[in-house]
Amino acid sequence: MADVKVTYDKTVNAAYVYFTDPQVRVKVAHMYPCDPVDVDGMINLDFDDQGCLIGIEVLAASSKLPEYLLESAERLDVEGA
Repeated sequence: MADVKVTYDKTVNAAYVYFTDPQVRVKVAHMYPCDPVDVDGMINLDFDDQGCLIGIEVLAASSKLPEYLLESAERLDVEGA
């Protein structure tokens, strides 16, 4: 099973789940928002120009993702991150 990288910014309560190597800059060609009413928040699906899912942005992440995932995520809101 491959590791999936997750970043989290507690200041804005947003997380990003990478399905590609985060060190390789893959350009988002299409972003599809999930219906905020249906998910009680905003979740965006990012696709590359080939139609492959490259990542998921989760706003209001603390209410959408498991705590253990956010605790193990790379923090973007701390100095030196």
